Amino acid sequence: MFRDITPEIRSLVQNIESQTMSKTEMAPAGRLTTGSVGQHVTNMTVPMVWGIFAIVAVSITDMFFVGQLGTVPLAAMGFVAPVSMLLFSLGIGMGAGTSSVVSRAIGGSSRDHIQRLTTDALTLTFLISSVFTLLGIVTIEPTFRLLGADDETMPYITAYMVPWYIGIVFLVVPMTGNSAIRACGDAKWPGLIMLGSAILNAILDPILIFGLLGAPRMEIAGAAWATLLARLFTLVGALCILHFREHLITSFWPGWAKFVRSAKDILHIGIPASVNQMLNPLAAAVLTAIVASYGVGAVAAFGVATRIEGLALVVLYALSAAIGPVAGQNWGAGLTPRVRESLIFCFRFCAIFGVGGSIILFALSPLITPLFDPDPGISGTADLYLRIVPWSYAFHGVVMIAAAFFNSIARPGRSLSLTVIRMLVLMVPLALLGSTLLGIIGVFWAVAIANTASGILAIVWSLKACQITAPPEQGPS
Repeated sequence: MFRDITPEIRSLVQNIESQTMSKTEMAPAGRLTTGSVGQHVTNMTVPMVWGIFAIVAVSITDMFFVGQLGTVPLAAMGFVAPVSMLLFSLGIGMGAGTSSVVSRAIGGSSRDHIQRLTTDALTLTFLISSVFTLLGIVTIEPTFRLLGADDETMPYITAYMVPWYIGIVFLVVPMTGNSAIRACGDAKWPGLIMLGSAILNAILDPILIFGLLGAPRMEIAGAAWATLLARLFTLVGALCILHFREHLITSFWPGWAKFVRSAKDILHIGIPASVNQMLNPLAAAVLTAIVASYGVGAVAAFGVATRIEGLALVVLYALSAAIGPVAGQNWGAGLTPRVRESLIFCFRFCAIFGVGGSIILFALSPLITPLFDPDPGISGTADLYLRIVPWSYAFHGVVMIAAAFFNSIARPGRSLSLTVIRMLVLMVPLALLGSTLLGIIGVFWAVAIANTASGILAIVWSLKACQITAPPEQGPS
């Protein structure tokens, strides 16, 4: 009898071992689920700092070169900023959805499932961004008229936005691809791709704007074409890394049913995350309209200040990009204490960096702002912004960290709520009130107060969420 049972037991054991080996071979290692959480966050942040720094630096470079064309083109860039941020937010939202589903899947799913999610995310992003390209081009005039652009600035805005809209696919699809790479625990290659793109953009800017090296003089349109060509580089780079290094792109088409299933998982995070990100430029558009009541020079100054601000916040942007994969992988593996530890590490860093950065900006802003426009009115207004708002940067960073965290654990509603409270409940009403009572300085104080209040709320909500035990993520059967 035992002789008859033994082969069955041996067969059962071999079958279990085979399934276990298959699972191990197919599933990418959860690189972020073991070892020091702080070290993982640091390792994920540093490469992204250089990548994001380069991208933001290019934005400032654009402002610098366009500023040499005159105040009106510089003001046009100020009007362009909220809309370009709006479309940039689409990429951030789709990237957040991709990062969330992929990082959590790595905690408990097979490579096949992760590969399917990544490929479907890229396909979905391409389809959505193509629609936005068409809508953007046909609505340039009414959109910017609504923002307060006049007959003097509209020709410059149109010249810039047509090629910019054409390049939306080259912007959004690589953002989704790089998010998938980071979700695997690799921030080095996305950082290098972003850095390479930024360098290419900076090289092309003066050539196309001023017509150097035999190129046609395109002025403000040249800045947009330089950006488009640089984004093409990011598209190729991200797809190559995903296909040849991570092996997360498949040419197999599973049918519409499975694609829709993947799309639902991604959009469950991606739609609220995109709306979340879009609220920022929408609120910025309202602030721009309020500032526009003080004249074209005020819009130019506001554009200069916010771009310098973007450069100052690069480290915090990178930190928020790092917390998603770290929290997502550990949450997907059911390791809630490590998620809480990563949050606390990030919050402490925000406090230290925010205070230090504020001191530096307060001291150096009078020297920096005249580089963009020597007009004392414009540089003085930009300097005023940079002496008030940076003191709230620590709390601004906390909000970014908490929003990324909630997306990574599939709680996009809470992330969206934070942004709604910060931008719509606090910042916009306070800016209107402040403008009425104090003038343009009241707008700047409104931004600082909104950042601080929402940051305190973000700390409470995110740490409370970590009291919940995270279930291990399971892939499809």
